Amino acid sequence: MFGTTLLLALRSIARHKLRSFLTTLGIIIGVAAVVTMVTLGRATTAQVQKNIASLGTNILQVRPGQGFGRGGGGPRPPDFKPEDVDAIANQIAGVTAVAPQAQSTATAIYEGANWSTTINGTTAAYFRVQPWPLAQGRQWSPQEEQAGKAVCIIGNTVKQNLFRGGEAVGNRFRIGAISCDVVGVLSTRGQAGFGGDQDDVVMMPIKAVQRRFTGNRDVRLMLVGVDEAYSTASVQAALSDLLRERRNIGGGKEDDFNIFDTKQISDTLSSTTTLLTSIVTAVAAISLVVGGIGIMNIMLVSVTERTREIGIRLAIGAVAREVLTQFLVEAIALSMLGGVIGLLVAQLAVGLLSWAGGLPFLFVPEINALAFAVSALIGVVFGYFPARRAAALNPIDALRHE
Repeated sequence: MFGTTLLLALRSIARHKLRSFLTTLGIIIGVAAVVTMVTLGRATTAQVQKNIASLGTNILQVRPGQGFGRGGGGPRPPDFKPEDVDAIANQIAGVTAVAPQAQSTATAIYEGANWSTTINGTTAAYFRVQPWPLAQGRQWSPQEEQAGKAVCIIGNTVKQNLFRGGEAVGNRFRIGAISCDVVGVLSTRGQAGFGGDQDDVVMMPIKAVQRRFTGNRDVRLMLVGVDEAYSTASVQAALSDLLRERRNIGGGKEDDFNIFDTKQISDTLSSTTTLLTSIVTAVAAISLVVGGIGIMNIMLVSVTERTREIGIRLAIGAVAREVLTQFLVEAIALSMLGGVIGLLVAQLAVGLLSWAGGLPFLFVPEINALAFAVSALIGVVFGYFPARRAAALNPIDALRHE
């Protein structure tokens, strides 16, 4: 009996192909939008976590100022000193290494090619705090670091724009007013979690950068590696106390420096992405309701058009339950058809948008299954009233209908 009812429903849908497609359009758009938004949201979260992880785990970033800028409207807080770096490394338990950084920007030139890039002066501790393997060459030696020699390790972006696919290690290029010997090339990292190309960098011994570019011994940023056996929160508290003491910040005064835990940054960005995804998904889900209303509207029209057919079926012995089942199955079939097409459209949209946005392609089985189940449920909910109306028709009145 159910097979016959399903066959009748499918025949009715096939008789009006264009109308059936337009009826399911709201479901198609709704399912595609919801699945696409949720999948892209998860892909974005995964990419953010991957980018933050590339900065290293169990790392504290220490900067002068309140936040990433100087904070407030007062004078710029003073930078750190090399003595601060030594104090942190020697006086705080749980610190594995401290990598000071002094930064500048300059134009690099090699055989007619030029490229504006960031110069990052640091020590060998940088590669222990956040491991960044080399694709080619070597790190600078302790002797080169101590002497502040103009040796450098370049990122892949700098290599591609200066050397145009040629060999970089062993060559010398000009950056700013000095010549620099390339001793290594960093492995590719890609975009950072905050935007910006991590591979667009020239790494040099910090003393070389301080002498040749910044003209002082100031340290603008410190990366503090934390032993996994220690809590980053306890190390962060001890670090804050030490810096307040060294920077003569009395009780009641706010810090003129900030400490960021990379894990906290990852959690915050992931939470924000999840919240935005939920809001956009909720808005997209409204189209599912609109699609359900469209199905109910067309099914009511279908009941009116087929009133005589319904009257004939009731007159020759069909019971009201069978009529109700036929129209309800028709509504569910329309809705499920829209759900299937919507899922296919969603996979295509996710693939294109992931490729365009540089995100990983994800397939989330649970959200696809849930979206399909919701589309079927919409067919039940919005198809019941028209089906109930068809089943409640009086056979005599239905046969008289013109």
